[in-house]
Amino acid sequence: MDATRATHDWPRGAARPVRFEGRNGGTKVKPCRTCDCVIPDDARQCPHCRVRQRKGDRVPQTVLSLIAAAASAAVVADACPAAGAATATRGLAGAAVTIEAPGIARLRYDGGGDWYANPSSLPNLLVEIRERTGVPVAAQPEEVGLTDPDLADHPYLYATGHGNMSLSPLEVERLRGYLRAGGFLHVDDNYGLDESFRREIARAFPDTPLAEVPFDHPVYHMQYDFPNGLPKIHEHDGEPAQGLGIFLDGRLTVFYSYQSDLGDGWEDAAVHGDAAEVREQAFRMGVNLFLYALSSTSER
Repeated sequence: MDATRATHDWPRGAARPVRFEGRNGGTKVKPCRTCDCVIPDDARQCPHCRVRQRKGDRVPQTVLSLIAAAASAAVVADACPAAGAATATRGLAGAAVTIEAPGIARLRYDGGGDWYANPSSLPNLLVEIRERTGVPVAAQPEEVGLTDPDLADHPYLYATGHGNMSLSPLEVERLRGYLRAGGFLHVDDNYGLDESFRREIARAFPDTPLAEVPFDHPVYHMQYDFPNGLPKIHEHDGEPAQGLGIFLDGRLTVFYSYQSDLGDGWEDAAVHGDAAEVREQAFRMGVNLFLYALSSTSER
């Protein structure tokens, strides 16, 4: 398999040039606008599909590395059966790269809320991401606190629960720094978290209130289209689902799924008895969120 090609729908909203270090030095590359080729950054035409390229077609290093890894993972697996999808060691233009698969980190917090709620949700979502996108992701979610030294290693933080969330002054500072440095936080209202989350996020960004995420935002159109925004998964108070966010320098850094409860839709089917089409909507939104988190993450 050619490691410079991978069958993948490129995430929209990507805007950062990348560099792979090969034997002959660094080469800037970008995806073709229409096919699955990775082509030189200054190419005006794709040699495969012959489509002319526009200025500004870019994909961030994290996502491009992962898609290249998906293409080369089969080569690695053939050479070493013990190698799984979590790591690929063959890159573009003969470059030697090692790619640790990204995943989702569940956020631990104090205050009494059950931050560990819906235990089957994230493992199920990771399976769906892997099968639907071809991106090699971690087999299991991790757990992380805001003061943990490896916080910056996680591009997607997920927080949920039914009770109170309470952050220390140091945790507020670390959360602010993580998000300003390019991280992404998804908070999933699991009925009962709303009041305390709004209080704590206002401490981190007192001058940047939560705002509704426009329906034309890329997070609603990464791989699946949601023309009406966040899907409704659970009844809660009977109010419409809302996707709220914190934007820093124009980038969506916090996504708050309110009155929706995506995590319940990601759980094992027998847990809540959700209809198959409802669970499908939850998984589709989860895939979009994950791809957006990777494509929007700045190099940290």
